[in-house]
Amino acid sequence: MSKICVIGTGYVGLVTGTCFADLGNEVICLDIDHERIASLKAGQMPIYEPGLEQLVKQNVAAERLFFTTDYAIALKDAEYAFIAVGTPSGNDGEADLRYVRSAAEAIADHVKNAILVINKSTVPVGTGDWVADVINRRRHGKALNFSVVSNPEFLREGSAINDFMNPDRVVLGSEDQSAADRVAQLYQPLRCTIMTTDLRTAEMIKYASNAFLATRISFINEIANICEELGADVREVARGMGLDKRIGPQFLDAGLGWGGSCFPKDVKALEHMAVLHGTQPQLLQAVMEINRNQRRRAVMKLRKSLKTLNEKTIGVLGIAFKPNTDDIRDAAAIELIHLLQNEGAQIKAYDPQAMENASHVLKNVVLCENPYQVAEGADALVLATEWNEFKQLDFKKLKSIMKQAVILDGRNLWDASALKDLGFTYMGIGRYHLPGK
Repeated sequence: MSKICVIGTGYVGLVTGTCFADLGNEVICLDIDHERIASLKAGQMPIYEPGLEQLVKQNVAAERLFFTTDYAIALKDAEYAFIAVGTPSGNDGEADLRYVRSAAEAIADHVKNAILVINKSTVPVGTGDWVADVINRRRHGKALNFSVVSNPEFLREGSAINDFMNPDRVVLGSEDQSAADRVAQLYQPLRCTIMTTDLRTAEMIKYASNAFLATRISFINEIANICEELGADVREVARGMGLDKRIGPQFLDAGLGWGGSCFPKDVKALEHMAVLHGTQPQLLQAVMEINRNQRRRAVMKLRKSLKTLNEKTIGVLGIAFKPNTDDIRDAAAIELIHLLQNEGAQIKAYDPQAMENASHVLKNVVLCENPYQVAEGADALVLATEWNEFKQLDFKKLKSIMKQAVILDGRNLWDASALKDLGFTYMGIGRYHLPGK
């Protein structure tokens, strides 16, 4: 059994700490947010992630998982210190490392024994070296036996526990091979591929992976826009592409674009790093611009169908950036709502899990208790997040309570022909000009 400290109880930190505890380690999760730690000690989760609450409670009961705000307690006798704090975007898209610095300084202040410092946060290339320098400077010449390892996370919100326990790969980067090997031992029970590189290569793997996935989504959205004008169906185009083993079907679903806590800030950060070092990241810039345009195009479709958006009531189904999470960071729905409000539209919205978070962000939006409250009196209904509960709605009932029977299916979830037969004006993504489809 290893003793692990995880600094940060956000999405990555809490899942990482809980899963390591479930593998039989003693884990102390630390956060400077006293309210969050108090809630966790009371068994209340700060995030929605399927299966997480039960796993936390199981490992707390087994006395393998603990929570604290005290660095001295968290780092006492710890063999590993995972830094899993937030790295939000700065004004120019750069990653803000203030929380990483604070964690590194706290490690320098409180650790007395040998320790491995593992960067789990998504950090710019070169941060591993910088963290080592921060710790050494903070020690003021007092030696500390430590090494820094980069261990980027590849957890998908909504399936994070499965992703941790059944990873495609574990990436470890360090200039100290023995340190990387020791971190690899933590992952041995997972029996997965473990890839060891130098620090900077490991850091770049994370950014390159997310940028590539975002690129695939933006690519299929651009194809969808072309399909609309040429009379093709992007769903079938994507299926035909995905059957090619060289391409595969993943991340080829046209829609309102990508969002969340990772893709937007990571693509921006990579673009910022590239520009800062004299390269020309034209593809990354195009990927971001296409994503922004998807929300604008949705507004244009609604404006064209309704003639004007001023004083129209638009219902939005789904606020979270994807299903099975309550995360609304950079969600398509949030930007879409703001764009619609700027044109004078009145907004009603509902999400199965994100209502609490949305209430702190959305202003002058009527937050409803179910999809039918959203649709009542609406001039148009927009599907922004493809939650399962939206798949089998009573569309006859929806039509009877809407002011105008207009639907913008932002995730191509519904049967366009069936909706048209019911008398709806249906608009999808990449299938807008296809009569009967």
